[in-house]
Amino acid sequence: MSIQFDSQNRSFTLHTRSTTYQMQVDQPGHLQHLYYGRRLAEGDRMDAQVLPVNCGFSPVPYGCNADYDFSLDLLPQEYSGCNTGDFRVSCLSVSDAAGAAGADFLYVRHEICAGKYQVDGLPCAYDSGGEVETLVITLADPVTGLELQLSYGVFAARDVITRQARLVNRSERPMTLGKAASACLDLPYGQWDLIHFHGRHCMERQMERTSLTQAVQTISSRRGASSHHHNPFVILCDHQATEDAGDCYGMMLVYSGSHRTDIELEQSGGVRAVTGLHDELFSWHLAPGEVFDTPEVLLSFTHEGLTRLSQQYHAFLRHNICRGAWQFARRPILINNWEATYFQFDADKIVDIAAKAAELGVEMLVLDDGWFGKRDDDFTGLGDWFVNENKLPGGLNPLIERIHRLGMRFGLWVEPEMVSEDSELYRAHPDWALTLPGRKPTLGRNQLVLDLARPEVVDYLYDLLSGLLRRHRIDYIKWDMNRNMTDVYSRALPPERQGEASHRYMLGLYRLLGRLTAEFPQVLIEGCAGGGGRFDAGMLAYCPQIWCSDDTDAVERLIIQHGTSFGYPISAVGAHVSACPNHQTGRTTPLGTRAVVAMSGTFGYELDLNKLSASEVRAVCYQIEDFKRWYHLIQDGLYYRLTGVDGDFTAWQTVSPDRSEALVSVVVTHPRANAPLVHFRLKGLDPEGTYRIAVQRFLGTTNLPSPGEAGGDAPPARRWSGAALMYGGYTLPRISGDFPSVQLHLVRI
Repeated sequence: MSIQFDSQNRSFTLHTRSTTYQMQVDQPGHLQHLYYGRRLAEGDRMDAQVLPVNCGFSPVPYGCNADYDFSLDLLPQEYSGCNTGDFRVSCLSVSDAAGAAGADFLYVRHEICAGKYQVDGLPCAYDSGGEVETLVITLADPVTGLELQLSYGVFAARDVITRQARLVNRSERPMTLGKAASACLDLPYGQWDLIHFHGRHCMERQMERTSLTQAVQTISSRRGASSHHHNPFVILCDHQATEDAGDCYGMMLVYSGSHRTDIELEQSGGVRAVTGLHDELFSWHLAPGEVFDTPEVLLSFTHEGLTRLSQQYHAFLRHNICRGAWQFARRPILINNWEATYFQFDADKIVDIAAKAAELGVEMLVLDDGWFGKRDDDFTGLGDWFVNENKLPGGLNPLIERIHRLGMRFGLWVEPEMVSEDSELYRAHPDWALTLPGRKPTLGRNQLVLDLARPEVVDYLYDLLSGLLRRHRIDYIKWDMNRNMTDVYSRALPPERQGEASHRYMLGLYRLLGRLTAEFPQVLIEGCAGGGGRFDAGMLAYCPQIWCSDDTDAVERLIIQHGTSFGYPISAVGAHVSACPNHQTGRTTPLGTRAVVAMSGTFGYELDLNKLSASEVRAVCYQIEDFKRWYHLIQDGLYYRLTGVDGDFTAWQTVSPDRSEALVSVVVTHPRANAPLVHFRLKGLDPEGTYRIAVQRFLGTTNLPSPGEAGGDAPPARRWSGAALMYGGYTLPRISGDFPSVQLHLVRI
């Protein structure tokens, strides 16, 4: 059993393969957190490490007046109450019909059952192997009648524990939630660093590591999206933790809207991390008998460093969040026309791009923005999802047939959550857009956000998109969202429920995506939000891949994809080879280097292949051939960061699960005169195995021949033990040029 209950001391112990999570009901009935870390021996109890202590100005519950050491302000808790003596970051804010704010949750009952709990209306993890157990602990506030159900899903083989909170109004009077977090993690001891992933449009998920200070550090988005700016995933690791050793805790929210994570280093030296919905502009009217479900959180721990934590999340997201026909299937190599044409195209231009791509081995053409309505720029047409026949005479089907005759699949860009003021949809339904009464709305990319809190809007979009997929042989959808939410006001909600609009929007979006993926499982949906503005576990439940960033510059992508790799698998990372000079930075990088970086993702092209030179065309053929050959090694292998991204070169590696082969990629980002040699240690190999280099590519170098641009050069004939490559390392000859790169494919013999 993964979940054990000791009735004598009222403790719960949750075991995974390598970890233990323990909590206990104290004498008054509060649920205290005792331990989360390396797996304990059977029967071990960690209650002795939680010692009450009087720190002064920490109040005690009524009835405990004689015991000044017992204070909720000092004890580690599973889910803190409201306004009852715990001054640390709270999980909850609730007020009753009289306006009195308060909740003190006491133990009522628990249930242990086989399988994984589900969350109504929200994406969550699922049991793919029949070995998951669920624990539901019910607490209640005896005064208000507010019930709290804490659910724990124990994925023992994955070393992941999921958490979720459900709030139920068991009283006869309404209540109002002002905050409802998903999970709290109290760590009473240790010295911790915070790792988070910040950014901006075209520069998402930059990893930052900071020591905790005696303060509350907040990672959040108020944008109605998980955002380019702060990803809903954080890591707490000990000061000495490295890629290969040290205690590391991960907290990943399965949600795509506004979120907030607070990490507080409190007076006694303990740390509290609380994560969930953002509480700004949030309130939820909870009528008698009504239920509110918070989004799920994925917790994972390892003592083996950051790489191991990443690998645990990669495996979990692929096996227990992603689902459907495309979960593990090989994704088609695609070409997207956006950076080749922008809005200026017709059917012949698209077919010309596709024909050249098909000749080189590309498997799918994706038609991007501009195919619908009066869409010749970003001022008009969003919401009018009918074909612009000035560009595509006869509609989509003639173009799709021409693409299919080339032996290619067909994909289509849509942005269904948005509307242009200059559109037939807006003129017919201006009340369907989020705007504030009496105010002119703010605009982002000249567009407004549709109110998906309205069921009729969700139904309209479902009918429109499902009809599009029924009438046309569309294999892939790129689902975009190019602005964040402002002017949030739903004309379908009464005044007392306006604080629900943002979360109801997300519930509507998930309902829409759920209906479409259930009816059209064969269609691959790639998520996008101006690039990586909604790159999160919630979207991965519907979209097994997400466009990583609108920045396609290979050197910048090293930073973006490096940060992304801490939580999210390569199979989720949309990455393309684009034109140079790059459209975002103006930088020119070798075609081979652009491909090396894009291969650490789903791989594709975003340029006009007809404009390449003969040697570049040959290089593209070899890139596609290589990616197809190494696809399962790249997508299914274990990912290792061999270096950071702040040195003169960046190196990373994927290793097959059986350690029989590995692919090493190196990009020199700062070529220097009289530079030291590039040396790195490999990881994850069989130390007793013998390896040879089957393929060695030097790409974009000026001091070495670069036959790798046209298929590779002769690798050295030497053989190495796995131990030699991991403990001694591998040294490259001195290479120079503008951002040269190297690929090494090793096989065990």
